[in-house]
Amino acid sequence: MKKVDEHKEDVVLDSDGSKENAEELVEGNLSEVSASKPSENGPSGVEIDSNVTEIDSLNLEVKALKEELLRSRAEIDNTRKRAEKDIAAAHKYGVERLVQDILPVKDSMDMGLEIPVDSDVSDPFREGMELTSKMFGDFFEKLNVKAINPVGEMFDPEFHQAMMTEPSSDVEKGTVTKVMQRGYLLNDRLVRPALVVVAEEEVSGKD
Repeated sequence: MKKVDEHKEDVVLDSDGSKENAEELVEGNLSEVSASKPSENGPSGVEIDSNVTEIDSLNLEVKALKEELLRSRAEIDNTRKRAEKDIAAAHKYGVERLVQDILPVKDSMDMGLEIPVDSDVSDPFREGMELTSKMFGDFFEKLNVKAINPVGEMFDPEFHQAMMTEPSSDVEKGTVTKVMQRGYLLNDRLVRPALVVVAEEEVSGKD
């Protein structure tokens, strides 16, 4: 009889120990579930940080695209302006080579007309040269070609080329006294400088 009672007591003790172990196991599982369950009030801090980083990245990308667009527009505008400038220059100075080729003919004709002749004698050849020279003058005027004939003006290296100097007491030093060959401008651009003689200070002879 005593053995039976001892056995019952062991069963009761084992039952109490199992109960305590089960309660501990349930409490541990609940703790794990609570730790892994997301907050009901909103997203976690990790999710918020991720969203903010993505927005910042998109803002930077948009800013870079805007800057690239502005640069592209500026390049297009500069290219258009350069093209317009080149076209205007082509229209304005496109005949420069033609003028350069014609000038020697005009020079020869002017030199021929400078030869003195008897005014009482009619010279058909000379009359033809004068008419042709006038046609050249009208043609140059249409192209806005202007002659440079700087006699009496101060020497300007931008438009004149000094071929020689000569002493002179009549004009100031550096004054153009003669033009050996006229210069020409095309729309205010120098096509050919004038070939000139420049005055220099006259040196007095020693007694």
